[in-house]
Amino acid sequence: MSILVIAEHDNKTLNGATLNVVAAAQKIGGDITVLVAGSGAQAVADAAAKVAGVSKVLLADDAAYANQLAENVAKLVADLGKGYTHILAASTTTGKNILPRAAALLDVSMITDIIAVEGPKTFKRPIYAGNAIATVQSDEAIVVATVRGTAFDPVAAEGGSAAVEAVASTGDTGISKFVSEEIVKSERPELTAASIVVSGGRGVGSGENYHKVLDPLADKLGAAQGASRAAVDAGFVPNDMQVGQTGKIVAPDLYIAVGISGAIQHLAGMKDSKVIVAINKDEEAPINAVADYWLVGDLNTVVPELVSKL
Repeated sequence: MSILVIAEHDNKTLNGATLNVVAAAQKIGGDITVLVAGSGAQAVADAAAKVAGVSKVLLADDAAYANQLAENVAKLVADLGKGYTHILAASTTTGKNILPRAAALLDVSMITDIIAVEGPKTFKRPIYAGNAIATVQSDEAIVVATVRGTAFDPVAAEGGSAAVEAVASTGDTGISKFVSEEIVKSERPELTAASIVVSGGRGVGSGENYHKVLDPLADKLGAAQGASRAAVDAGFVPNDMQVGQTGKIVAPDLYIAVGISGAIQHLAGMKDSKVIVAINKDEEAPINAVADYWLVGDLNTVVPELVSKL
């Protein structure tokens, strides 16, 4: 087996999600190669070379990959991927943007969001918003798949000594171009990597109240902040804070859901959390069924009181 793992990065640092993908690759077995496609990304390639279990790192350094435009990276992945039995990427916005395009260029079907490896070509993945688990087998010559990071413990970031090899760029496809981006900067931990997450739902009432009630709790706990789709759609917070099937998948040690009823879409994104605490007015809220602890009460009173006790 020869496995190509697509590194996720910002041209400066290697995203931790890549370590989870390498862990999944190890369960498949075989030589693991990490592809770093970026611009001025030598530091990322060096970091990838130190990851435990990695045999080789390929560095494609070109301005065409500076902003990870899916059309450009997918062409490179498809070109290099012909020599591998498996191509894996994290089931993140970036991975889900690139890999389907690469699979189409290779003329193979792909498997999304794998949570377990049963064999070299047999995997488990959630369906029906995680209410059922499907076992799927691929008959393709090249298995292309995204990996749900929360389902695999990350490998060690240190301990490896892989060689870094430069590969030729496939250039700019000219299909799309980078215009601009707006990055919300925060002192809080990154949502998908945080050990504690405090999330708010429609029940918080407004964006102003979201920050008034939840910011002090998150500050006390050193937590990342998230939200339900209802809260995002209502404009309380930006969409990069959305937790759920169409948002970010999280599995922290502690997940505190405030004013969230627990729609299936939201539960799919956080029910693997180790401890779940729910605070809302509704005794019959669906989230109570998955919560380890729940408190029925007015969040505007309960949360400040909780903060005062911490």
